[in-house]
Amino acid sequence: MLDTADNDENHGKTSALDKALAVLEAVTDQQQPVGLPDLAVRLNLPRQTVHRLLGQLEDAGLVHRDPSRERYAIGPRQSRLALASLCSKNQSAPLRVLLQDLVDDLKETCNIGVLDDLDYVYTERIECKWPLRMHLEAGSRVGAHAVSGGKIMLAALEPETLKALLKGRKLTAYTRKTRVKFADIEAELERVRERGYALNDEELFDGIIGVAVPIHDARGRTLSALAVHGPLTRISLSDCERIVPKLRRSADRIAKVWFRG
Repeated sequence: MLDTADNDENHGKTSALDKALAVLEAVTDQQQPVGLPDLAVRLNLPRQTVHRLLGQLEDAGLVHRDPSRERYAIGPRQSRLALASLCSKNQSAPLRVLLQDLVDDLKETCNIGVLDDLDYVYTERIECKWPLRMHLEAGSRVGAHAVSGGKIMLAALEPETLKALLKGRKLTAYTRKTRVKFADIEAELERVRERGYALNDEELFDGIIGVAVPIHDARGRTLSALAVHGPLTRISLSDCERIVPKLRRSADRIAKVWFRG
């Protein structure tokens, strides 16, 4: 449990909980494990304070300390909480309203998802009303390399992180169109970066195609993906590309819901 008492001079007006959250946010904000001195400078807090708070966060599983280098990274509990919160139904109503509006407009199933290792996890999903549809619940996982939303998330990774994830891993070929070779996936992700959207051309299920765009946070980082998919009997790849502007507008509105205030 985080200590609620804090006697540090010059910082008495800020609660220990506020400081702990600031430390947690600072660790999460880094692209790689970060050391105590750097955190203290970034937060303008005494090293003793930051060291104590890091110890409490480590005990809670919210950060992980590499004892060989004395550096801190996101802990397993924080990762579980982040994914669970995104998948939870206990969220503000506007998010589902915005997604439902998009489904009503496009008449196809839409979803929001995030990356967990090499899985694309549906954190929110609303099905269309057509009898012919692919039914998956929020929380379902599919291979990120085989869906448009997953490609958006993979394309946003740092090159070394992406390489570490993909190299030496045997990926599932769901259909004859699924890319499973590293060079092919790398080339596809470069196209995604250039276009700013990703297509799924029957790569997870035969006859099912889709398109996705990124949802950015306030700093322009890719937080998750917004995607739509449907059967070839109702939608074409050209149709998918034509609705990209609508997806982007919806993604911007969703981002505002997440980051308002």
